[in-house]
Amino acid sequence: MKVLRSAPPALAYRRLTPSTWPDFEGLFARYGGVQAGCWCMFYRRDRPNRAASERLRQQENRRDRAELVRTGSSDGLLVYCDGTAVGWCQFAPRDELPRLERGRKYRLVPPIRDVGPLWRITCFFVDRPFRRRGVAEFALRAALREIAREGGGTVEAFPATHERAVALWFGTESMYARAGFRKVAEFGRSNVLMRRTVGARGRRRARAPRSRGAA
Repeated sequence: MKVLRSAPPALAYRRLTPSTWPDFEGLFARYGGVQAGCWCMFYRRDRPNRAASERLRQQENRRDRAELVRTGSSDGLLVYCDGTAVGWCQFAPRDELPRLERGRKYRLVPPIRDVGPLWRITCFFVDRPFRRRGVAEFALRAALREIAREGGGTVEAFPATHERAVALWFGTESMYARAGFRKVAEFGRSNVLMRRTVGARGRRRARAPRSRGAA
């Protein structure tokens, strides 16, 4: 478990792996899989989940996330307080989070040119008692640290521009600005596209191929 300096409460983080899956599962299960039972699979899918019922869709999302973790092709990190998982951040290389660029909004933004690997940070989730206590910002710093350990590159994010935005789980614009991101373009009515470059730190680890499933 890696610890970063932070304001109280004292926080630490761990990558999502088979050994931390029970912690992820427990956190998400307390909130119905979070956001309509997504299990943070929405942006990992190429297409929408056309399951016959909401219950079946939730079951498939949980099953597919568990399989990605089992095969080592799921990425993200959990934030812990006193050994309990209280937060989540999903980040991954571009090809593991393809859903965003399939939309019209992404096709309108300035392209990436000669900047090395492209990473994306999509989703945050924080356990209700720990909200507004710096957990998401801690998770963002941890994600950038892990991306640097993977070899670095350009990092994209799509934060909300105000607290009433539906997709607040993207994080806030001000949080990313404090982390060194700059605004590149508007991204719909309630979000912006922000980017920053992260330098390499340490050895880059091999990654398992991504499983492409319909969602």
